[in-house]
Amino acid sequence: MAILGVDVGGTFTDAVLLDGDRLVTAKVPTAADQAESVLAAARAVGAASVERFTHGTTIATNALLERGGAKTALVTTAGFEHLLHLRRQARAHLYRLCEPHPEPLVPLERCVGVRERIGPDGVLEELDLASLPELDAEAVAVCLLFSFRDPSHERAVVEEVRRRLPAAHVAASHEVAPEFREFERASTTAADAYLGPVVAGYVRSLGRRCKDEGLPEPLVMRSSGGVASLEEVAAHPAIALVSGPAAGVVGAARICALAGLEDAVSFDMGGTSTDVCLVIGGGAGRAAEKAVGGLPIRLPTVDLHTVGAGGGSIAWIDSGGALRVGPRSAGADPGPACYGRGGHEPTVTDANLLLGRLPERLAGGLELDRDAAERALGRLDPKDVVDVVNAEMLRALRVVTVERGHDPRRLALVAFGGAGPLHACALAEELG
Repeated sequence: MAILGVDVGGTFTDAVLLDGDRLVTAKVPTAADQAESVLAAARAVGAASVERFTHGTTIATNALLERGGAKTALVTTAGFEHLLHLRRQARAHLYRLCEPHPEPLVPLERCVGVRERIGPDGVLEELDLASLPELDAEAVAVCLLFSFRDPSHERAVVEEVRRRLPAAHVAASHEVAPEFREFERASTTAADAYLGPVVAGYVRSLGRRCKDEGLPEPLVMRSSGGVASLEEVAAHPAIALVSGPAAGVVGAARICALAGLEDAVSFDMGGTSTDVCLVIGGGAGRAAEKAVGGLPIRLPTVDLHTVGAGGGSIAWIDSGGALRVGPRSAGADPGPACYGRGGHEPTVTDANLLLGRLPERLAGGLELDRDAAERALGRLDPKDVVDVVNAEMLRALRVVTVERGHDPRRLALVAFGGAGPLHACALAEELG
């Protein structure tokens, strides 16, 4: 029986099929409908009689970063309606006093309170469900004070919200992140509710289509490096916010173990972004909290550091005349200019092609157009573009090594992703 893995990235979708001693890989462009990309990749490797199917996805990440989630409301203890907007006292940027924080996922007019109060030692004020205002939302996050100690009031509010809005996706903080610190708990619960309708629709559609194709129901990679069923992800999408990148780190740690290496850095450079993670003692680093799109998500996650630099990252000149690369990306549609699909802005992939570091034909049968790459880059030196993107990724590698007290000269560099190996040697030389 075969084992199938499919990872959906911002630019390409990759599939690997392991059937006994036979290993088959395939790469297809990522479509707007991610489920179609998953099935296309599975077909490309000839998946049949599959016993286990594991899936890494960016659907939750994209919905959060692009603010493409549901119309969401927040219900909290009366008097704490400004919870998401007050945040912590930390600045968005230490030395930029006017740097704005990311806007909360729930606008203030949809943050409402219900009269109740639970303290650390029990109920201080009984719940008054009649004080709960009418809600106009597709998703509702419920986060009451001290519900991680006593969830009784929160459960009653959730039940009332579901009675009033039977079609809404409702997330309760005592189920999502039952820990103290109400701001982080509320932020995580709001993200879980906000992503619910989008992610639930995707995974349930994927499950039905996989069944039609004769494939087993896929297990989705969790941000922590484990796996979850489709229904678990549909119920709490926040657990899969960095699903795809987490899968890469777990794979890198496994490769290190097979190679007899205990300490390494995983370096995953895709088309849109680059993810780096420290692997110490044969295991990937974990964090109890991660900021995604500037919003704190209080859930276990692989300790990734991400920068907006990938093969599709666009090169541009800033107002001071300096060459910059990213974070904007050409994605898969239209993609880099050399893909010949209508892209006209210069990207890292175009620069690598002109430097002779890429073949004329990529995996998946994609023919590269050298003339289009030359037109896109114009007067930009392709070597300068590569040097700038390398500098950006070098900073990311130093964040997880030097800035955390680890000597990179003693670590292995595990490079993967569509563009990772192209840049790995130069980065390794810079790190010593």
